[in-house]
Amino acid sequence: MDRNLALEFVRITEFAALASARHMGRGNEKAADQAAVDSMRRAFDSVNIDGTVVIGEGERDEAPMLYIGEKVGRKGPDAPKVDIALDPLEGTTICAKGGVGAISVIAIAQQGKFLHAPDTYMDKIACGPAAFGVIDIKLSATENVHRVAEALKKSLEDMTVVILDRPRHEALITEVRKTGARIRLIGDGDVSAGIAPCWPDSGMDLLLGIGGAPEGVITAAALKCMGGDFQGRLAFRNEKEKERASKMGVKDLHKAYSRDELAQGDVMFCATGVTDGPLLQGVRFLPEKRASTQSIVMRSATGTTRIIEARHDFSIKPLW
Repeated sequence: MDRNLALEFVRITEFAALASARHMGRGNEKAADQAAVDSMRRAFDSVNIDGTVVIGEGERDEAPMLYIGEKVGRKGPDAPKVDIALDPLEGTTICAKGGVGAISVIAIAQQGKFLHAPDTYMDKIACGPAAFGVIDIKLSATENVHRVAEALKKSLEDMTVVILDRPRHEALITEVRKTGARIRLIGDGDVSAGIAPCWPDSGMDLLLGIGGAPEGVITAAALKCMGGDFQGRLAFRNEKEKERASKMGVKDLHKAYSRDELAQGDVMFCATGVTDGPLLQGVRFLPEKRASTQSIVMRSATGTTRIIEARHDFSIKPLW
């Protein structure tokens, strides 16, 4: 894939972040999410790709825009065929409450290289490059915490494990606490939390627990760019979800997927902060109809990570 595409896609996440950030703290999750979706969908029309949304806002009958299977891009001459995994606003509740770590995110791969994950849950484990190859989702949380601590040359008491604060994780939280490791409970935003162990100064070492399957694919793409490790196993809630997964091409419903099985080949990842978080600074609205954004752009082919600081002048180029 052309490396210039990465900069084209970050413009899309910037627009989505700017639009949703205007709803920060206003308590309206739907309005924040809709603003991000509308802006992202319009921005895709300016990019010369023949893109297919494979991870999006839901199935066609559930989402009017950016639904699974939707074609996006200008489709001009020599437009590359790409698959797109996206979340216009990862952390809708975070944004609505003015919390920590909401982002707008897109991952890109060549056609057919992303797992077409159904809208269900996924059991996940993620770590940074220093612990690559030591995690195993088939093992207990206790064993994985010990393995990562050894790889990082940390005492268990200095380890920090990130877990979504959900009733389903009560037993997991109890088990991790018994290892002596510290726990950071988060309300939402496990894409950011899954990427965070790749940043040495994030204070996070390991992500454990069940979250959204689509977000798992996006996280795997980011970690592939950063050299981190990820494994996931679909966690279905009912038989209907299993049937949907089978129709989407999932052959083994109990398979433990590696990072490179979820995101194959060369991938790109870009995200823009909506609210301040461990990964990115959020949108700042400035005097005189201006705003600033902070974004991250990564490519697995080179391992390059770029942090992009941008200033936006709405008097010259208005937001939609």
